[in-house]
Amino acid sequence: MDGYKEFTLQIKNLCKIDLSNYKEKQMKRRIESLIRRNGLSDYDSYLKLLVTSNKHLKEFMDYITINVSEFFRNPSQWSVLENDILPVLVSKKKHLRIWSSACAAGEEPYSLALLFAKKGMLDNVDLIASDIDIKALEQAKQGSYPPKSVVNIPKPLLDKFFLKTNDTFTLKEEIKKKIDFKILNLLDDTFPQRCDLILCRNVMIYFTEEAKDKLYKKFYDALVDEGIFFVGSTEQIIMPQKYGFFSIKSFFYQKVVTR
Repeated sequence: MDGYKEFTLQIKNLCKIDLSNYKEKQMKRRIESLIRRNGLSDYDSYLKLLVTSNKHLKEFMDYITINVSEFFRNPSQWSVLENDILPVLVSKKKHLRIWSSACAAGEEPYSLALLFAKKGMLDNVDLIASDIDIKALEQAKQGSYPPKSVVNIPKPLLDKFFLKTNDTFTLKEEIKKKIDFKILNLLDDTFPQRCDLILCRNVMIYFTEEAKDKLYKKFYDALVDEGIFFVGSTEQIIMPQKYGFFSIKSFFYQKVVTR
């Protein structure tokens, strides 16, 4: 199926997403699946559909931004965050600023809020959450999830901070109001600054090496001295010192202080 290069140029004009920053083989596979799903045979005809149909453009955006998440995804890593990382951060500052940088439908930043609520420290943190997908952010703000999303939440937290209606679990307002949701394109937009902890998990694997290089530098700049960068389970940084980080635990990197 030819025409991918021209398609990427037109998509950048249409919806401000630069597909050249994503691994081509993976992205082509995802888009060609969408093309076939819509009964089309090439990129050109699919592009015409996206230009004329807002419904199909939204479908395209939802599909390529890869919104897959759950509360406390990879529980062992959240245990390290709770027991080893957060105590160190809290010992240094009474009030923390934390950014969930690709929050999808909100499970990750809400997991952070639940951790702080569990410790009675919800007033001691500012939580920022961002994503490029407007639809996912709208869902996140609702704070309602199916049973499969909440399987990793300890029962005491689930009972205390969620309301259950039929097969839907909805967060109570005291948790929802803690998250400041923002639309943000990681590659193009300015990052929140002076963050004590940044989470960017299960996103970098889709980017090219050039895009990763750019993002690591931006994350470094967004952290305070000795701030922590938390990555996904398949995204350990090769030669973290190249970007000003050193590994303190698997999947956790600390910003090196330079004087």
